[in-house]
Amino acid sequence: MTIRIAERVRQLKPSVTVAVANRAKQMVREGVDVLQFTLGEPDFDTPQRIKDAAIKAMQAGETKYMPTLGDPETRKVVADKLTNENKIPGLTPEHVAISSGGKHTLFVLLHCLVDPPAPGEQAAEAIIPVPAWVSYRPICEMAGAEVREIPTGPETSFKISPEQLREAINPRSRVLFLNSPSNPCGTMYSESELRALAKVVHETRDIAPDLVVITDEIYEKIVYGGIDHFSIGSVPEIAERTVTVNGLSKAFAMTGWRVGYCGCPGEAGAALIKAMGTLQGQMTTNITSFNYAATRCALTECAEEVEQMRRAFAERAVVIQDRLAEIPGMVMPKCTGAFYAFPDVSAHFGKKSPEGREINAALEFSEALLLEAKTAVIPGEDFGGCGKNHIRISFACSTDQIHRGMDRLRDFVASLR
Repeated sequence: MTIRIAERVRQLKPSVTVAVANRAKQMVREGVDVLQFTLGEPDFDTPQRIKDAAIKAMQAGETKYMPTLGDPETRKVVADKLTNENKIPGLTPEHVAISSGGKHTLFVLLHCLVDPPAPGEQAAEAIIPVPAWVSYRPICEMAGAEVREIPTGPETSFKISPEQLREAINPRSRVLFLNSPSNPCGTMYSESELRALAKVVHETRDIAPDLVVITDEIYEKIVYGGIDHFSIGSVPEIAERTVTVNGLSKAFAMTGWRVGYCGCPGEAGAALIKAMGTLQGQMTTNITSFNYAATRCALTECAEEVEQMRRAFAERAVVIQDRLAEIPGMVMPKCTGAFYAFPDVSAHFGKKSPEGREINAALEFSEALLLEAKTAVIPGEDFGGCGKNHIRISFACSTDQIHRGMDRLRDFVASLR
């Protein structure tokens, strides 16, 4: 007997990030000394006061169903945060949705914004600057959108220009993704650059009247390269066409808590959030009930802990940048945000490893590095665009591990012939 699997799932590619990380973990379980630079997960523990807030809420009986998009008190805390920190105008609790992590927030958003094409119709388009986080494309495609990529490269710090954006926007444009600071690129847009992109979105509103900007700002507090974080949703001309997505995973070291949120002001924003509640109500309903107290604590009481982690990432960024600069053929711009280095390794394509593995792609480079140098990184193919020439190195780990890993990478590169 066989069970027929839905075609949309059969065609869905597994996350390469998770696949490589799981393979490396399996090698560790088998006793192999593998150094992990794969998952985007802070090595810090969740701040104690956040844990205490959740425990207190649990002990107080906050273990029941909650409103689908979050209790009013927590939605207000999120709205206040987006208003006061991100300068997004006109946000109230009804403009906020709380979901089971940033990925779930994006999934719900896309299914609220995009319809699959009817027979004979062209699909709506999602504009994605690439390289980009691996889940953007499949989330868009599952919702029925066709992805239009805008290519970038190290020479522009992986940032699109206003001219590129203007050329990409057309009547089918439904969603524009922005991610600053960037996963996988480790770079970010300045305020002036984002304002220039916002101007294009505003000026092309007659061409693409249904275009919505989705700005993924999950790494907003992990910045260290002299560029201040800026939310494009604060630009008045496009504020009511911009959904700001964020969560607690990265800045607060809360990956396992699964708390994501988004906000969009105005009458249209309130309608979109209401639609998200309708869909989420048929999926997950609310997040874990005692996590709301933890969310309020994180957003209002933990600036000191966040800053301590940010400083650690800033120090690590300098270390890994300096170490990579010592290795021939590693081309990359300065790391300015998040905790990723994204070097171009294509200078080593056409070579062979000591065990005879041919290196003609980032995937083959990463495979040989894992098996022969016991160092796990993410190959860049699934990030799109020029990612096929790159590897992603997460430095969400100790400085000691960074040095040991870069030693192994240096020796591996030197061994290629």
